[in-house]
Amino acid sequence: MTEATTHAAGTDKDTDEATDAADRKVVEQEQAQIRDFVKGLSGDDIKSGNWFTKLAAHAMNSYTEKVDWQYFQDRYEGVPADVIVDQRIKMASRYAALEGGLSAGAYTAAVVATIGSLGGASPATVPAAAATMMVDVAFISQLQLRLAYDISVLYRVPVDVHDPEDLWKLIRVAFTIKSGEAANKTASKMIPVMVRPLVKRFYSGSVITAGKALPVVGKHLLQRNVIKIGIPLVGVPLAVLLNRYTTLVAGRHARAVFRNEARVIELAEQLSERSRHPQLMLWVAWLVLRANAKNKIADDEALLMRHLVRLVREQHEVVDDRFANVIDIDPAEVWKLVDAEPGDLDDVLDAAERVAAVDGAAGSREKAILAELRERCRRD
Repeated sequence: MTEATTHAAGTDKDTDEATDAADRKVVEQEQAQIRDFVKGLSGDDIKSGNWFTKLAAHAMNSYTEKVDWQYFQDRYEGVPADVIVDQRIKMASRYAALEGGLSAGAYTAAVVATIGSLGGASPATVPAAAATMMVDVAFISQLQLRLAYDISVLYRVPVDVHDPEDLWKLIRVAFTIKSGEAANKTASKMIPVMVRPLVKRFYSGSVITAGKALPVVGKHLLQRNVIKIGIPLVGVPLAVLLNRYTTLVAGRHARAVFRNEARVIELAEQLSERSRHPQLMLWVAWLVLRANAKNKIADDEALLMRHLVRLVREQHEVVDDRFANVIDIDPAEVWKLVDAEPGDLDDVLDAAERVAAVDGAAGSREKAILAELRERCRRD
């Protein structure tokens, strides 16, 4: 190894150590804040899951006032969203790993019994072991909730944490609720073999069926994290790996969800901007989407129509009450609208073809509608 190479290697090592020290300082500061938050929880808060209701407000209220699109533009000017998202996921997973190392000492078999006996305990009487475990659970929960929010902001997907529906959506994405199978598939591809069974156990049974009540989520997250306690002598290395990889899974799941939603919104914007026949486009788009739907509309299709209607209203000032009230769309009625429209309808045909592909390749019924539309759009 030459002197120059040795110097470069030493410089890289110094840089890595400086980065690790800076990250550790951030984690310790966040941990201290979370520790203060946990000190205010009672035993009933922990057992009932109400701790999560309080954490959601603690974690998001001031954070969302500070973190917006401009916040990231100031820090990553000119950098594509995909790159920034990747960096945020990696940073969150590093923080999670560091926190896992700091909290691993709390995971002893005695904590399980402690959690079970907390009912009625005041903040002053919550045992230290349980409080330390709650710092870990609350830290990771806050980290993943904020990470999901960051990703939604970066992909320009609007999320209002003060709106119950939007908040539930953010929680569902952040903690892969109702997505356990998808999370397991993701985990199997990206996680070292030694940790894979633990991550799969962590995400097993992740469907919540008891509604959208935040205490239910709190119970769910606490039970999920008990896996760390249930492993004898879990140790620092395993706690570090489990924290790191479950956060990676959560971040990559959030990226997949919000990036896809951004793709659909972008499609709606393009269709509206290019349309010369916005009202007719809505009818044709809905006819195409209903072709294979039977009684159920896919999430991407519902999202596309919601934004398409909004954009047509905002950009073209088109409000079609008849369209809004339609239940079963009649192809014959749509064909009458197409035939009655004079001039070139290439924009309508292009929109229909792109709508048909919003959730994958067009099916046989969609292809039949597109063929019929192509024939009717011919203007000799």
